[in-house]
Amino acid sequence: MVDALDNNPPHQVVIVGGGFGGLYAAKALKKAKVEVTLIDKRNFHLFQPLLYQVATGTLSPADISSPLRAVLRKSKNTKVLLGEVNDIDPQAQQVIMGDEKIPYDTLIVATGAKHSYFGKDNWEEFAPGLKTVEDAIEMRRRIFSAFEAAEKEKDPAKRKAWLTFVVVGGGPTGVELAGAIAELAYQTLKEDFRTIDTTEAQVILLEGLDRVLPPFAPELSQEAEASLQQLGVVVQTKTMVTNIENDIVTVKQGDQVTEIASKTVLWAAGVKASAMGKVLAERTGAECDRAGRVIVEPDLSIQGHSNIFVVGDLANFSHQNGKPLPGVAPVAKQEGEYVAALVQKRLKGQTLPAFNYTDHGSLAMIGQNAAVVDLGFMKLKGFFAWLFWLLIHIYFLIEFDNKLVVMVQWVWNYITRNRGARLITGQEVSLDIKTVNSNGHYQPKENRQPVNV
Repeated sequence: MVDALDNNPPHQVVIVGGGFGGLYAAKALKKAKVEVTLIDKRNFHLFQPLLYQVATGTLSPADISSPLRAVLRKSKNTKVLLGEVNDIDPQAQQVIMGDEKIPYDTLIVATGAKHSYFGKDNWEEFAPGLKTVEDAIEMRRRIFSAFEAAEKEKDPAKRKAWLTFVVVGGGPTGVELAGAIAELAYQTLKEDFRTIDTTEAQVILLEGLDRVLPPFAPELSQEAEASLQQLGVVVQTKTMVTNIENDIVTVKQGDQVTEIASKTVLWAAGVKASAMGKVLAERTGAECDRAGRVIVEPDLSIQGHSNIFVVGDLANFSHQNGKPLPGVAPVAKQEGEYVAALVQKRLKGQTLPAFNYTDHGSLAMIGQNAAVVDLGFMKLKGFFAWLFWLLIHIYFLIEFDNKLVVMVQWVWNYITRNRGARLITGQEVSLDIKTVNSNGHYQPKENRQPVNV
């Protein structure tokens, strides 16, 4: 227990990561008798559930991002630092940020996760994932560059490859991404080009299990697949990707191996913990799972270190039903708020029962007027599910400015069926992935030449 007297120095809470877990922990400590230091390598909180809309030109990055200092400006006990924590010293109770050492009494680590290629990390250059603003900009560049390249391509086979979009992974991100690209090709862009017919584009969604949206009820998975097919998406379940190279995706369905020629492959298949998981394991002896997530105690602390907590996608919390909680925003939010409440209780010499996640449901957008929502006690599909999806996402956006801008943008897009953020940018801001050369192939950054696609 932490014993805090009025004449003692303020209890120091250091939060690493400004995602949902870290930010909601900081907000919940707003009126606590503690000093909070929030450290993030970005100066903004990113609303990741809407990243796919940036990648497909519906929204701009600023629409779903909120400056951390602005969000926490009224939390007078909170200091925001821009930087990256690369180590911790549990004995000295310090986090290490470059040459700077920052002391803590309580440490909350919420550094999230990144995409996993299941040991095939070389696939990243061919199939970018979607976790950061840079990822979304790179993905948007590839999607819209593909249509531009197809407009100029004389060879029918190469043109077909440019107009074939492969999304790997049938979870919510993959489903939403595939549906959005299909709407782009078959609705938004169909009047914009003169040489190509964008409705001839092919959007293929690959899922290794027997249905899309595996965490959802089977009937909602079936509804989602039917809605995707109605949009024109080719859904292939029980399909494993075995190789991605040279604009070819090799897949295996049972004993059958086939190749898909595609110059735009997008990854939505798996995640792994951030590098802080390994740091915590090395410094505290914490156990990690196969995805690098830190296995935490029922109160989200690390075994043997009751003042170090891990929340959000970095944590493996398996104390409710024997399975890790899903890596979704509501889990991180509730975990962050729980730890903040526990810290305040400990300062009073009290404690809290073990963390218990309240699942308010799952939802996924497929396309305009099409979504699925599983609230447990009620399941929605179609227009009403789509409307519910919109309202929930508006509600959880952090700042009022973002709520207003996104709502107006969605209303306008609904009326006009247009997407106003269809910008091809970010060639020099790629994560050392690739750009397109004059032969229609992706080119490593170090060999990059100016291109006009």
